Amino acid sequence: MNVVLRRSAGLLERLLAPLNTIGVLVRQGVVRPMRPDKLLRIALAWRRWGITPPLGFAVGAIRHPDRPAIIDERGALSYAEVSQRTTRLAHSLRARLAPGTRLGVLCRNHHGPIEAMVAAGKLGVDVVLLNTGLPTEQVAEVVRAQQVGVLLVDGEFTHHLDALPEDLDVVLAWTDGTTRHSTVEHLVATGSTRVLPRPGRRSRLVVLTSGTTGTPKGARRPEPPGLAPVATILSRVPLRAGERMLVGAPLFHTWGLAAFQLASVLGATMVLRRKFDPEQALGAVHRHRCTSMFAVPVMLQRILDLPERDYDHGALRIVASSGSALPADLAERFRERFGPVLHNLYGSTEASWVSIATPEDLRAAPGTAGRPPRGTTVRLLDEDGRPVRRGRTGRIFAGNDMLFEGYTHGGSKEFRDGLMATGDLGRFDAAGRLQVVGREDDMIVSGGENVYPKETEDAVAALPEVAEAAAIGVDDAEFGQRLAAFVVLREGAELDAEGLRDRLRDRLSAFALPREVVFLDSLPRNATGKVVPGDLLARRDAG
Repeated sequence: MNVVLRRSAGLLERLLAPLNTIGVLVRQGVVRPMRPDKLLRIALAWRRWGITPPLGFAVGAIRHPDRPAIIDERGALSYAEVSQRTTRLAHSLRARLAPGTRLGVLCRNHHGPIEAMVAAGKLGVDVVLLNTGLPTEQVAEVVRAQQVGVLLVDGEFTHHLDALPEDLDVVLAWTDGTTRHSTVEHLVATGSTRVLPRPGRRSRLVVLTSGTTGTPKGARRPEPPGLAPVATILSRVPLRAGERMLVGAPLFHTWGLAAFQLASVLGATMVLRRKFDPEQALGAVHRHRCTSMFAVPVMLQRILDLPERDYDHGALRIVASSGSALPADLAERFRERFGPVLHNLYGSTEASWVSIATPEDLRAAPGTAGRPPRGTTVRLLDEDGRPVRRGRTGRIFAGNDMLFEGYTHGGSKEFRDGLMATGDLGRFDAAGRLQVVGREDDMIVSGGENVYPKETEDAVAALPEVAEAAAIGVDDAEFGQRLAAFVVLREGAELDAEGLRDRLRDRLSAFALPREVVFLDSLPRNATGKVVPGDLLARRDAG
C-alpha cells in the first residue's frame, strides 16, 4: 500500500509540475499578457534558438528593447543593442572559428563575455569559460585540451599568450590602449546584420571546476529542459522580472553564470564591474538602485568589513550567496546590517543547485544550506550506500534537472540510483534543513576520531577578534593527523594561539580543537573566493 501511495504521489507531482512552473513564472512577472504580434515573434525566436542565451536577449529585444541589458564601466547597452551586436559578432566569429573548435573566454565581468556567449549560441559553438586566476601553464593546458580555436581575452591577461599555440586566434574583449590584435568592438563594427541561419546544434557552456587542489576540469553544462529550472530557483529566491541585478560573482564561475542565465529570462539589467571592490559594489547598489546582488561569501565579508556609511541600499531585496560555504557568523552579521535579504544556495559546478536557504532558514539556523527546492532530491548515504538517520552525517547525493553531462575529458562523478555524489558530507537537522559539514576528502582521523574541519573553522571565525579563518588537516606523528587553523585577526585585535584554544574549549570537543594555529595577514584565495589549501601550507612552511 505504501509503495502504491508513493508512486501515486510521484505521478501527481509530475502532472502538477508544469502548472507549478507556470505559476511561479506568472507570479514573478516572467509570463504576462502581450500583443499577438510579439507572441508570434517570440515563438519564432524560440523555434530558432531554443532555451539558450540568444533566446533571452531576442525576447528582451521584442518585449522591452530600450531597457538596459548590461551596465558596466563603459556605459549601458539595451536589449535591442545586445541582440543586434551579437548577430554582428557571430558573423565575424563564424569566419574565424575552424570546424570542431571552441570559443574560449578569459575575461572579467563586463559586456564582452556576455556578448560572446550569446553570439556563440547563435552559431551553435561551444564556449569554454576560463578562470581569470589560472597560472599561464594551466591556461595553456586548458586551451589545448578544450580545442579552443578563438580566445577572447582582456588586455590584462595577454601575458599568457606567449605560452599558447601560435595558430590560436586572439581577440581582445577589453583593452585600455592600442593593440595589434582584433577587438570585439572591431568584430561587431565589421560584422554583417543578416539574419543568421538556425544552428545545426545547441551551443554548450564548458565551466571549469575551481581547481583548488589541482588542474581544473571542464564540466559540460546541459541545455535547460524548458523554464522549469528557472522556476525552481525563483520559487526559493523570489527574483522579479526587470530586476536591477549587481553581479559580483565572476561570470566564468557557475554562480555568476547562473546570474547571467536568470537575468536573460527575467529581462533584468545586469550591473557589472570588472573587479569586485566592496565600496564600489555598495556605490553601484546605491547609484543604480539595484534590487538584487549575486555574490560569493568572501565578498559579503569584505562588505561587512567596511565602516558603515550612508549608502542607500533600501531597494536591495535579495542578496544571493553561493560558491563556497557560508559561515554562520557571517550570515548573522549580514542580517543585522542589511536585514532579512540573504539567500544561501548550496550547489556545485556539476550539480547546479542542491538546496537553498531562505532568510527565514538562516535566521533559525545561520549557515544552513536550507532545503531542497521542488523537483530536487537529496539523500545522505553511508559508505555502503544506505540512508543515514536524521542528525547523522552522511555523503550528500543529489538529483535535479540540471546535473552536468560529464567532464570534457570523459570522466564523471559517482552516481547511486540516479543521484550524483557532490563530494560533500552533511546532515539534516530536526527541521529538515541541510547542514554541510565539509568535503569528503577534508575529513581527517585524529587519534581515532573523525574530525570535520568546517566545524572548527566556523567556531574560530565566530570569535570577535577574528576577521576570517580556515582549518585543514595536517600530518601528525602522534595522532596521525591534526587540525591546523589559519587565522586573520581584525585590525587592532590581539589573540594568541593558546588564548584562541581556551576560548573554544566550551564550543568544540577536545579532538576538534586546533592543535596548531597559524596567524596570517590574509587567506590565499582563488578568483572565485575559495581558500587554496596548498597555498595555506606553503605560507605555513614559509613562516
